[in-house]
Amino acid sequence: MSKRELIDCICEINKTAKAEFLAAFSEEELKEYLEHLMELDLEEILLCA
Repeated sequence: MSKRELIDCICEINKTAKAEFLAAFSEEELKEYLEHLMELDLEEILLCA
């Protein structure tokens, strides 16, 4: 996934995230943050079920 795609995915999950801010991070940092967001999103789904 490209850096732009990572930023787009993060912005889809975290509506308050700004692409300009995220662009300052490395691709690896963005991957880690996206994984973290997806884990939290999954936890929320499981808690609501």
